[in-house]
This record gives sequence, C-alpha cells and structure tokens, in this order.
Amino acid sequence: MSVLQEKVLVLNRSWQPIQVTTVRSAVIRVYQGSARFVDPETYATYAFETWRDAARFAHEAVRILHGAGWAMAAPEVIVLLRYDGIRRERVRITRRNIYARDENTCQYCGRRFATVDLSLDHVVPRSRGGGAAWENLVVACHRCNRRKDNRTPGEAGMRLIRRPVRPGSILAPLRAAPGKIPASWEAFLSDLYWNQELKK
Repeated sequence: MSVLQEKVLVLNRSWQPIQVTTVRSAVIRVYQGSARFVDPETYATYAFETWRDAARFAHEAVRILHGAGWAMAAPEVIVLLRYDGIRRERVRITRRNIYARDENTCQYCGRRFATVDLSLDHVVPRSRGGGAAWENLVVACHRCNRRKDNRTPGEAGMRLIRRPVRPGSILAPLRAAPGKIPASWEAFLSDLYWNQELKK
C-alpha cells in the first residue's frame, strides 16, 4: 500500500476523533489551511511548511513523504481548525470495513486468515434476494464459502460464529481491531470511549 493511502485520524476543533482519512487527504487539508498536523507525543500542532521543515519528524518517522528537494514525516493525526461537531455519518459498506469488523476471521469456521485467503459471503444469497447490507455480508474463507455455495447457512448445515451487524460509528471497525490501531491514536480513542453518549 502506498504511504498516501495509509490511515490518519481526524480530530474536530475540540480534539475529538470524528473520522479516519488517508494521508493524501490529510496533507491536502493541512496544505489548504483547514487543518493542522498533530505531534502525537507533545500534542503541538503544525502548519504544512513548519511540519515539512521540522527535520526531527522526518528522521524519526517510519512513513516518509518525498517532494522536490524535501522529505517529511507522513502524518498520523490531524486536527481541523473550523469544525466543532461530531459526525453522525454511517460507516460505509466497503470490503475493507467488513474485513475490519470481522477481524479477518471466517464467520463460519472461526479461523483467522490473510486477506487474500478470504472473500465476502452473502448470508442470504443474492440470487434469493440477499442484498449488500451490513447484516447480510460476512467474511468467509474460500473453503467455507465453497461449502456454503448458493444456500443459507441453515441449508448448508453451517452456523455463523456471530450475527453480522452494522457498526455504530465511523471508528467502530478500527476499535474492533485494536492491533491495527496506531499507538499515536490511543489517547484520542480512549477519550472517545469515556465521553461517548450511552444508548438508552
């Protein structure tokens, strides 16, 4: 994966996590002046030029961006300068988000696999009206997917290890896979945990 496609945590003006974006999008926002880069160790914020010219970031960084005559650390966290709200948007149904929700674990046999050894399965097959919905898509290994074929799990004599559900927030797939969360995000996500409104 290109560095430009890696994940960056977006904070609102009140420093609450609201979104996950790409390095490319984060750099554009900071370059255009609508956000600042955040140093995850000191929480200091930086404009594009200041971050680019701070040699210590480039020397210590694992992810590097290169331009004409310069190199800078790829950001891990940015803070927006003008947005105070909490986004209520739904998590998009994408392969990446479904794999994250199911933690790369086959929902029939319960074994974890590499991404290339998994596929998406429609619990109710498409040929029988099963659509592309959070509640109808699960990750399955190739063997289980072939065994289930064009049947429901009950017809195939198989059981789901857990019922597929729609994640509740944009950050839910990331929190479901804690090993994939960068250490620089932990303080912001744990704050979200303690300050999140409880459901009635």
